[in-house]
Amino acid sequence: MRFVVFGAGAIGGVVGARLHQSGREVLLIARGAHHDAIARDGLRLETPDESTVLEIPVCGDPSEVSWHGDDVVLLATKTQDTAGALGALARVAPTDLPIVCVQNAVENERLVLRRFRNVYGAVVMAPTAHLEPGVVQAYSTPLSGGIDVGRYPSGVDECCREVSAALSAARFSSLARPEIMRWKYAKLLMNLGNVVEALCGSDADDDELDRRAREEGRACLRAAAIDFASDEEDAGRRRGLLGLGRIAGHERGGGSTWQSLTRGAAGIETDYLNGEIVLLGRLHGVPTPLNELLCELARRALREGATPGEMAPRDVLARLG
Repeated sequence: MRFVVFGAGAIGGVVGARLHQSGREVLLIARGAHHDAIARDGLRLETPDESTVLEIPVCGDPSEVSWHGDDVVLLATKTQDTAGALGALARVAPTDLPIVCVQNAVENERLVLRRFRNVYGAVVMAPTAHLEPGVVQAYSTPLSGGIDVGRYPSGVDECCREVSAALSAARFSSLARPEIMRWKYAKLLMNLGNVVEALCGSDADDDELDRRAREEGRACLRAAAIDFASDEEDAGRRRGLLGLGRIAGHERGGGSTWQSLTRGAAGIETDYLNGEIVLLGRLHGVPTPLNELLCELARRALREGATPGEMAPRDVLARLG
C-alpha cells in the first residue's frame, strides 16, 4: 500500500512524515512555496524530541502521479479546498481509489462519495502546526496523536483495517470504527471553538463563547436526528493519548484556523465548521445566532487580513445583543 498524501500541511505533512519514518511508501502532493521547499530541501519534521529532514517524494498535482492499484489517498486539505482537489483527482485517478478524509468537518466525505466509490472518514486528534514552507510540527510525544478510521457512511473493511494498522505503527493511536461519523460529529462540536481562538487569540478567556457555540451545535444535531459521541466518550478516547511538549522552547501557538490566519492563508474552514451548524439550524428551524456571527466575523477577518487576537471575547458577545 502506497500512501498519497494530498495536502501536506500540518496534519498531512506530519502523517506523511511519520508513515515514511515507519518504512511505508509515501508520496506528498503540496503546492506553492511549501511544495518548492520540500522538493528542494526535503520535509523538515519538528517534534519535542527531534528535528529531522526527510526526503519524501513530492509533486504539485495529481496529474503528476503514476497511479498504482495499491494506492490510498489521505486527503488532508482544508474543506474549502476539497472540491478543487477532487476535481484534480477525478481527472486522472480511478473511481475505486480509496480516499481517507483526514480532515475536520463532516462535508468532505459526502463530496468525495459523489466521485469515488471507496470513502473513509477519519477523526484527527493530533496537535500539529504548519507555519512556514517545508516545515511541519508535531507537538505530542511519544505518540503524535490519534487518528481513528472508518468506512463512510459506516462500516469497517480490510482497507480500513490496514490503514489503521499503518497509522498505529507510525506513532499514532488508531482504531477502526464502524460508526466513524458519530465521532466526527463530536469532533465538529469541539471545532466550533477554532474560530474563537483565531479571532480572540489563544490566550483569551473564551469559555463562554465556546460553551454557547456548542450548545447551538448540539441543539441542531438533535433537531436533525444526527447521533454524536458524548463528551464522556470523547474524553475517554483522548485520555492519556496526547503528551504535549515544546518545540524549540515554544508551545503550540494555536489550532488550524489560528494557523491559517497567522499564515495569511487565502481561506479558512469556518464556513464548514460553524457554518455546518448554521446550515442545520436553517434547515430545522433552530436559532444559531452565535455561530452565524462567528462565520461573519471570520469572513471579515480573512477579507481584512486580520491576525489572531484582534478581538476580545466580550466584543463578540456584545454583538449578539
